Amino acid sequence: MPITTCVFDAYGTLFDVGAAAAQAAREPEHAVLQHVWPAIARDWRLKQLQYTWLRAVAGQHCDFWQVTQDGLDWALEANGVTGTATRTRLLELYWELAAYPEVPAMLAALRDRGLKTAILSNGSPAMLDGAVQSAGIGDLLDAVLSVESVGIFKPHTRVYDLVGGHFGCAQDAVLFVSSNGWDAAGAAGYGFQTAWVNRAGEPMDRLYAQPHHVLPDLTTIPELA
Repeated sequence: MPITTCVFDAYGTLFDVGAAAAQAAREPEHAVLQHVWPAIARDWRLKQLQYTWLRAVAGQHCDFWQVTQDGLDWALEANGVTGTATRTRLLELYWELAAYPEVPAMLAALRDRGLKTAILSNGSPAMLDGAVQSAGIGDLLDAVLSVESVGIFKPHTRVYDLVGGHFGCAQDAVLFVSSNGWDAAGAAGYGFQTAWVNRAGEPMDRLYAQPHHVLPDLTTIPELA
């Protein structure tokens, strides 16, 4: 079936999750981050994701802002960074994440072809609204869908169900795009066409399904739709 709807994960896919730590490290008052910000950015993201999985398995859902704070606190402690001012600044910047450079043109190209575009994210509605507005891409999206409406994190099938529930489209008419290999695999197992944006050149996850396409960035997404 032809693709009618392109759906994107948000954090790490459209929005650069490393940008907050990188920006704070350039500010003189947060010079403590100068040499450790890459490790903090990596650990922050890893723990953020791990906490979503663990909470989903345990049936202990909370919103994504809570796991974002919890992941940062672990990353700061692990890298020996203390002080509330730096923590506060990093969290402030997370609401202002930049989109990757190719995002606006890519979304515009999809819209020009008559495709629907959307975000499907673990992020809370308020967080996603902040990121979309900060990146200036709101007019290029038909919907922003959050797991908060079903109360469980990806890759649970109830999350992927939100796409069909909103757009009324068949599963195989959806191209789902994520920078997380496990998310692209989960969506493929669900029945979406999928693309894994593997910016870091990581190995394929050994899971029950695999993404249909592996790309270095988002530039060629319109060619798949």
